[in-house]
Amino acid sequence: MNVHQKREGNGGFSSGSGPVALGAVLLCAAALACGGSHSREGANANAAAARPAPAPPASETGGFDGARAWSYLEKIVSFGPRPPDTPNIRREQAYLVSQLQSFGCQVSEDNFQAQTGVGKLSMENIVAKVPGRDPGIVLLLSHYDTVRLPGFVGADDGGSSTALLLEVARNLCGKPRPLTVWIAFLDGEEEQTDFQTEQQAQTIWTSNNNTFGSRELAASMDLSGDLKRVKALLLADMIGDANLGVTRESNSTPWLEDLVWSVAKRLGYSQYFLSSSMPVTDDHTPFVSRHVPSADIIDFNYPYWHTTQDTIDKCSPHSLAVVGHVFLESIVALDQKFAPAPHRKS
Repeated sequence: MNVHQKREGNGGFSSGSGPVALGAVLLCAAALACGGSHSREGANANAAAARPAPAPPASETGGFDGARAWSYLEKIVSFGPRPPDTPNIRREQAYLVSQLQSFGCQVSEDNFQAQTGVGKLSMENIVAKVPGRDPGIVLLLSHYDTVRLPGFVGADDGGSSTALLLEVARNLCGKPRPLTVWIAFLDGEEEQTDFQTEQQAQTIWTSNNNTFGSRELAASMDLSGDLKRVKALLLADMIGDANLGVTRESNSTPWLEDLVWSVAKRLGYSQYFLSSSMPVTDDHTPFVSRHVPSADIIDFNYPYWHTTQDTIDKCSPHSLAVVGHVFLESIVALDQKFAPAPHRKS
C-alpha cells in the first residue's frame, strides 16, 4: 500500500503531502511505539525467519477457510507483477470475476480511464453485491493492483487482502442476510510512476496519482445516491504478514475501529490487533472525506513493503484466517447494530 506520512517532533506521525519517511515509519512500527501498550519484541528481526503457519479449520474461524484463501493468494501471485493496464492484471481480473461468479455473487465491472503520471490507463473496479433484506450497505474494499516496480509481485501488498475478500465473498454470496454487502476489488491504488528502485517506490507519493479505483467508486456511488446507504466501510490492506500486527489507523472512524477491535478481542485475537496507531492515506480516504464511517484494517509493520521481497513466503494462511474471521464477525456485529432481527409475532 502507499502512505504519505512524516515524523513529527513528538515522535508521532501525521499525514502530509510530501514523500514517506520510510525509516521513521518502520522504526515506529517495529517498536510499536506510536502510543500503544502492546508490543511484539523483535518482530521485525524475526520476520525473515518466520514460516507460514497453517490455518485453523474453518469450523474454528466462523466458516472462513484460511487454507482456501491461501490457494487464492497463490494463484494471484502466480500472475506476477500486476500494475494497472497490463496483461497480468487482466488475467487477474478474469480470475476474480470467474471466482466471484462461481460463488453465486452478483458481479459488476466498472471500466474507466484514468489520467496518470505514466499516461492514460484503462482500469477496472470489480464489485460483488450480496443483497440483504435491509438496503443499508456494508462496503468491503481491497486493492488488487501492484506497485509499478520491476519484479514486485505484491504477495502481502495487494495480494493478501484480495485473497481475503474472495473468501469473504464465498462465505456471503448466495445466502440470505440482514444488511446488503458490497465487496469491491479496486484498481489503481498504487502510485502510478514507473519506479526503477525500491527507494523510489517507498518514498514517492504524489497528489492525484494514486487511489484511482477508490476515488472512482466513491464518486460513482455519490452520484447514484448509493453512498448514503453505506452504514460502514471496512478496508483490508496488507493483512497476510506472517508476523501479524494490525494497528489502529487514526484517520478511521473511532466507533467502527472500536467495533472491529472488540470483535477481535472476543475472538481471542488481541495479540494480533494492537492498540498502537498511525495515520495512513489509503483507499478509505475518498470515503472518509465524504463522511462515510470507515476503518482501514492494515498491518504496516512489514519490512518488505514496496520491495521485491514482498513474496508469498512472508505471508501466512493463519494470518489470513485470523483477519478473515474478524471480518466475518464484524459484519455480523454491524448487522446487529443496523439491521436487528425483526420481532416475531406471538
